[in-house]
Amino acid sequence: MPDRRVLTALTLALIVLIAVVDILSPPEIHLGPLLIVAPALTASFAGPRATAGVAALAFAALTVIGAVRDSLTSANIQTQLSAQLIVSVLIVGLRVLRERHERELARVRSVSEAAQRVLLRPLPERIGPLHLASVYLAAEAEAQVGGDLYAAARTATGTRLLVGDVRGKGLSSLGDAALLLGAFRAAAHLHAELPDLAAYLDGSVSWDLAQLAEQSRRDRRDRQLRQALSALPLPSPEEPPAESGEAGESFITAVLLDIPDDGSPVRLIDCGHPPPLLLRPGGITTLAASRPSPPLGLGDLAPVRYETETFPFRPGDRLLIYTDGVIEARDAQRHFYPLTERVTAWRAERPTALLQHLRRDLLAHVGGRLDDDAAMVVVERLP
Repeated sequence: MPDRRVLTALTLALIVLIAVVDILSPPEIHLGPLLIVAPALTASFAGPRATAGVAALAFAALTVIGAVRDSLTSANIQTQLSAQLIVSVLIVGLRVLRERHERELARVRSVSEAAQRVLLRPLPERIGPLHLASVYLAAEAEAQVGGDLYAAARTATGTRLLVGDVRGKGLSSLGDAALLLGAFRAAAHLHAELPDLAAYLDGSVSWDLAQLAEQSRRDRRDRQLRQALSALPLPSPEEPPAESGEAGESFITAVLLDIPDDGSPVRLIDCGHPPPLLLRPGGITTLAASRPSPPLGLGDLAPVRYETETFPFRPGDRLLIYTDGVIEARDAQRHFYPLTERVTAWRAERPTALLQHLRRDLLAHVGGRLDDDAAMVVVERLP
């Protein structure tokens, strides 16, 4: 965007140009009403004071035009001056309201950024023998956080990593993400076995969803009672409440990793999440679980026995973990983002550089706007 001083100078030049052309024009041509364009343009790039100043100059220019071309007491010029004054006041008033809204938006954005730093803490660049990098892309233009999540925790023997994706969007998904992250950080070092940790996380999420469902039922009963007291017709008994349906369908897909420091095989539990990619100089391997587990929060539907997958993770290997917002991103022709194909060219890059390439390429694929939150984490075992 051009400098504000340049734009202000152009606006003032426009006032002078309109005034001079109007004065030199034939009597039947009146360009003075066009002066209202000057404060309207100023409001788009400057504050209320500058807008009011330009509006005053435009009003003065219209007064000069009236004095030179006609009598200031004529009905024509008085009507023009009155209209110019009324519209200028409206423009300045709207600019004041817009500035107030911008200040409120800035405060909300600062709170959102603070919440992101507390909730979704940046992964350390180095943890044990691992090099980490992460990137988070929110679908909403003004959002900083959403339903995608990641966290790392040190244990006595290695590093545990969690990458997840909460079903849904908005504040409800943010609450579920906060719940899972808090449970993981509190219990990652307490459970010796990865299946025990997964069962604990599933229990935490299931308990919270049960509380939400119970609250939805209470809200529905209260709503029905209020309707009965106000003599309004009760909803049909066959009609399911939207809240309880939403609560009952909530879950979190996740990948849990246990990466030992001594170079032993890595243990993985996939809870309905897209499979990670293992990047090596010789190629890319998709770590698809042979015994996948259901998403977290659905453990109450059937007994779950979490099974671990193991795979070697040697020095120099890189592991790419991502959420479905990456592979389900579509371009203008509705083609999905070919992650495995695109990452091949950059698989030898260090984690930070690899994610920079993927971030730019993903945003270019979707035209700069994602339909869903997307998160990516790269883990490299150092020599």
